[in-house]
Amino acid sequence: MSQQQETERINVGIFAHVDAGKTTTTEHILYESGRIRALGSVDSGTALTDSMDIERQRGISVRAALASFAWKGVQINLVDTPGHVDFLSEVERSLRVMDCAVLILSAVEGVQAQTEMIWNALRKLEIPTLILMNKMDRVGADPDAVLAQARNYLSTDIIPVQCPMGEEHNYRGAADLWETGAETAAQTELLEALAERDEKWLETYMSGRTVNLVAWKNHMSAETATGRIFPLVYGVAAKGLGITALLDAMIDYFPRAGGNAEAPVSGIVYNIQRDKNMGRMAFVRLYEGTIRNRDTLLNYSQDIQGKVTQIRKVEGGRVDDVGALEAGDIAVVYGLSGVRVGDVLGHPEAIPQEAKLAVPLLTVRVHWAVDTDDHKVIVALQELADEDPLLDTQWLQDERELHIKVMGPIQLEILDSVMVERYGLKVTFGQPSVIYKETPSRIGEGFIAYLMPKPCWAILRFHIEPGPPGSGLVYDSVVRSSDLLPQYQNETARRVPEALQQGLYGWEVTDLKITLVEGQHHV
Repeated sequence: MSQQQETERINVGIFAHVDAGKTTTTEHILYESGRIRALGSVDSGTALTDSMDIERQRGISVRAALASFAWKGVQINLVDTPGHVDFLSEVERSLRVMDCAVLILSAVEGVQAQTEMIWNALRKLEIPTLILMNKMDRVGADPDAVLAQARNYLSTDIIPVQCPMGEEHNYRGAADLWETGAETAAQTELLEALAERDEKWLETYMSGRTVNLVAWKNHMSAETATGRIFPLVYGVAAKGLGITALLDAMIDYFPRAGGNAEAPVSGIVYNIQRDKNMGRMAFVRLYEGTIRNRDTLLNYSQDIQGKVTQIRKVEGGRVDDVGALEAGDIAVVYGLSGVRVGDVLGHPEAIPQEAKLAVPLLTVRVHWAVDTDDHKVIVALQELADEDPLLDTQWLQDERELHIKVMGPIQLEILDSVMVERYGLKVTFGQPSVIYKETPSRIGEGFIAYLMPKPCWAILRFHIEPGPPGSGLVYDSVVRSSDLLPQYQNETARRVPEALQQGLYGWEVTDLKITLVEGQHHV
């Protein structure tokens, strides 16, 4: 077994609503772990994980950024995700490849709408989650109220494993409740919270025997790893308070990344960025197998082969050539031309499901000067759509118009900046229009007949009915294969979603059930 395979590894995503302190927390984690020698700052534009010029200027994270470090012999891949709602698609893609998550709550603002959205996605994907209550030193910080709010809106299974000491500007840290001699009432509350969730441990607790804190903590770790319990710790990221305790909690409570390095390759591209010299950088999370330099790799999603030219760990401005990427790890793979976000490499069986968070709400027309080459603008925006598929760049040939889909105005500002910096192109955006969707108001029928030229003919009849909100498309067929060959039925099933991209009013049609009820054809 290689040294790399023996390494214990954790893949952790840091998630939160905007301004909860994600990037600051990440920066202090990298500093405390020895990964960086000097602390960067979001406000001064020196944070390692904010590598784009616009991120430094605006003091917000636009892209999910990867950083790796070691803590107590465990290799940790940490992904700092954007907090602003306009960049939810980055959060969505990161969620899919994380084994564990740290969710940051502000002790002042508490649970926000975006916090709930991220939490629901974490629960859908069953990702073990640790909660950091940040900004404990701020005026108005109310940890008890925020804990009650979190238990109300997120989960009743959020359990503090620390006891905060001091309030607001007098906050001086938090005591570990697993230590012998910890604050009695808080430690009792922790043990009772665990006991009441498990009959065996309740029996142990009620027996009156001396409490074995190590055994109880191991039990909590096992419950956390399966997503049944969510430990909560406290901190002030801006001052570095609680950061080492957070790192220890990651080691104590999070499961290690699995995967067999000897199995066939199975991985997913969750992010695409560009290198001025090397071209496309495909950020790959590998679930099974090993990818090495010069390997020929199957892009399952596009059914094409690509040759790996280099494998690197990329963090901020720092680049390390690693030569190989093994199961359970994340790295940047070069050389896969035409690769897109979401592409599956190798076989798809080991890839987890995804949770949809981001749905573009606006469509805008892109404008440019008369003397600007149309083709350059179209190619540039299509490249950006490879990095963020939700942009859905559409060139309307007849109207000579280019349209994109966006989440909000800040995303447009970022796109404007990227077009100038990366491509040297100045574009403007028209007034945004709301993206609507259509749905049937009542039961109806669809009928199509192809009758010419004789003797060729084919008939399809559909039963169409409204579905509940959020149900999407449900398709079914009750036609016998003797009436309509299976290959024709399969093709019909494949084409129906395509047809629904544009309904009677020009918008996508959703929330309906379509049943193929009749099908006939001439041989």
